[in-house]
Amino acid sequence: MNGSHIRLHLRRLAFVAVASLAALGVAAGTAAAHAEVTASDPRALAENVTLSFTSEAESDTAGIAELRVVLPKGIAPDAVTLKDAPEEWKLTATPDGYAIGGPALATGTDAEYSITVRQLPDEKSLAFKTLETYSDGTISRWIEVPTSGEKVDNPAPLLELKAAAPGARLIAPSPTPSPTPSTVPSAQVLAATPSAPVEAASAEEAGSSTGTVVGVVAAVLLLVAAGAFWWMRRNSGGA
Repeated sequence: MNGSHIRLHLRRLAFVAVASLAALGVAAGTAAAHAEVTASDPRALAENVTLSFTSEAESDTAGIAELRVVLPKGIAPDAVTLKDAPEEWKLTATPDGYAIGGPALATGTDAEYSITVRQLPDEKSLAFKTLETYSDGTISRWIEVPTSGEKVDNPAPLLELKAAAPGARLIAPSPTPSPTPSTVPSAQVLAATPSAPVEAASAEEAGSSTGTVVGVVAAVLLLVAAGAFWWMRRNSGGA
């Protein structure tokens, strides 16, 4: 086999390798879903702020049916009202936050909604620990809060706040009565609070997924290298 044929086969092997790695990248990107939050006025002590949340769909077989959120310190459940949500979804206060849900969204559809908060607390950042429940009962926990700039596998939606506006002050709490608790057992709400077993399980699952992807990538690269070595030896032997 002449040199031009060898180069052609090597190019084909390289193309297969690139395509395989690209497919793996897409799969990894799908697994790396996340939940996030943005604010209409991301300043400490800002009033009547709209917070917009997005929870990316992870499941290939079920849709998101409910989100449970633990509010950060300084925001009471009765200081939150629903502004926009998927059709027929409703917001219900819980002892430490709220639940929002309704008919399950179509598979692969991200859950997007917004709430209005009476006032943001005087903090530098706010974490909104979130549990996503799918129509098949699967729960994704976005409850980890990074410290010292470290990365975590299941980060809670985090809102960075700017300094308060000049003259801004903390307003008095609302005199309205406490909200009606959710009918869902509070134990499920408390499950949103990070604990060693939950974090350990999340890290183990993430590590297993990452290990699988790395293993497949290594196998593809090994096959490409072996193929290239075989063609080079064959060409050398033929010469």
